[in-house]
This record gives sequence, C-alpha cells and structure tokens, in this order.
Amino acid sequence: MTEREAALVREFNAAPIARYFGMTLSYPEPGVARVDLPYNPQLDHALHGIHGGVIATLVDIAGWFASAARHEGCWVATAEFRVHTLEPVERRALFGLGRVLRPGRTLDVCEMRVHDETGRLVALGTGTFVPQRRLAFAGGLAPSGPRDA
Repeated sequence: MTEREAALVREFNAAPIARYFGMTLSYPEPGVARVDLPYNPQLDHALHGIHGGVIATLVDIAGWFASAARHEGCWVATAEFRVHTLEPVERRALFGLGRVLRPGRTLDVCEMRVHDETGRLVALGTGTFVPQRRLAFAGGLAPSGPRDA
C-alpha cells in the first residue's frame, strides 16, 4: 500500500459515515479500492432487502477512493455516477471495488462493482471524479492563493 493509500484508509475509517455504516476501506492491489460493508439490518428497505441507496453509496465510495489514490494531497469531487442494480440482496455482507478506467489530469472515469459476500456481482457502476487541486485532503497541503469559484 502506498503512503497516499494508507492516509486515505485512515481518513475514511475515521469518517462518520464509515463508522455509522460499519464500512472499512482497503487497497488489496495497486489501483483498486475496496470498501467492505458488514450486513446491518438497519440498512434494509421495507421488504428486508438491502436498500439501493446503500448499494449506491458503496459504488460512489469505491470509485472516489480509486480516483483519490491517484491525486496526491487533494480532494476529489464526484461529478456523476451511475448504478446498475443487477440482483436483489438480502442479509448479506457487501463489498465494492473501484478502478480507474481512464485516468486524466482533470478527471478520472472509474468502474465500480458491488459483490455480496459469496462473490456474486449485484451492482455495476461508472463514475466521473474530478480532482480539486486547491482543496487539501489526506495529509496534503492546498496551494496558496484564491480558490476557484
């Protein structure tokens, strides 16, 4: 794991949303962000399946952290993401994997996949993430000067 990835893991694992959902972040291989979510019945919808918003959250986070690992010391903004829910999920832990498909200086296009604990693919996503070079994050220092509007 790179120093940047280690800093991102520390930041994420201390974030309120990560603690509330019980999620953890790791980088199991270069360029791949993994977000693990243990099963939590508090995140189910009325028919007792895992809510689609939870799956969308995993998609966003996996793509965001794949992109953020490439951009030393700055914040990354999610410009957009799309989720294709492929299978319903009930009472299972989930994990999301994010990869940068098309790296760029001003934006990254990522692919995100969500699997259940058996490895079954339950959702597929794509997203665009934009580095915000004037906003420091994970141990980085923002350049001095006026912020872009």
